[in-house]
Amino acid sequence: MSAFTFRCAAALVLVLALSRAGHAQGPAPITENTKIADVIADPAFGDFGRLLFPADTNYYGGDTLGTLSLTWYSGIRPARTVEIVRTLRERAAAGQRIFFPIWSAAEVARGPRKADTGLFFFAGKPGAKTAICCAGGGFAYVGAMHDSFPHALELSKRGYNAFALIYRPGARRACADLARAIDFLFKHAEELKIDMSGYSLWGGSAGARMAAWLGAHGTAAFGLPDRPKPAAVIMQYTGLSEVTGTEPPTYSCVGMADWIAHFGIMEERTRVLREHGIDAEVEVFPGLPHGFGLGEGTIAFGWLDRAVAFWQKHAGIR
Repeated sequence: MSAFTFRCAAALVLVLALSRAGHAQGPAPITENTKIADVIADPAFGDFGRLLFPADTNYYGGDTLGTLSLTWYSGIRPARTVEIVRTLRERAAAGQRIFFPIWSAAEVARGPRKADTGLFFFAGKPGAKTAICCAGGGFAYVGAMHDSFPHALELSKRGYNAFALIYRPGARRACADLARAIDFLFKHAEELKIDMSGYSLWGGSAGARMAAWLGAHGTAAFGLPDRPKPAAVIMQYTGLSEVTGTEPPTYSCVGMADWIAHFGIMEERTRVLREHGIDAEVEVFPGLPHGFGLGEGTIAFGWLDRAVAFWQKHAGIR
């Protein structure tokens, strides 16, 4: 063997060794210093990693998970953001499907914005009840990383199958996407191993309006099969006042320092729902502003447990 051939062979062995070592180490760990661009490009997330963050980049800032900011939200917790991304990546790497488009390729071709929609799946126990979570964002964008992913993750820890909806801007389009998501989950409940009987709709701000509107009007109002209404609607901080009398049981919560959704409106709506014979509860938290999410580190922390109990009561969950 010539000296040149020997050096080439040795170099090849070194490259293979380094490749194996890199493979053995696996992907870089997710931390607060992980770049958002790297999350979006992570092979584990396929072509939907971009939908973990607002499709319109004008509504978020920061280069890393630890510096992520969302328009109209101030309570983002970096540790929670890291946990969400880490959990989804681990599940995807383990072969679990974590994202489902809700529109067909043909429908997307006719309406390209439908490509920016879908359901992120936070799986609980096989056969368990289902929750669908809708984030706020003023119907301009979807603030899922603070206003629906944390909720879905926590619900999945309790054993429930939770989905976080990524929808299109605009109230009508957003509701059409939620109606399609509900129909999609009913159609695929068996293969997803989820129980859609007694499901719940959750939402914050604009997402709360979506949950309330679908709860009152149903999927048929959007040209889809008339699927059963949710057993309960869980609403956070929205100024919705209308009541049709066809609403499901509704739990609401809001902060007294909310400059977008006044707590008095939510209290009054709860009173009117009760007048219609609909079970309704509202919690008002002194000093809290808009968009407190799970309320971690605030007076509101624990509201999700009470909302789950409200849902359990109306879905017959023991």
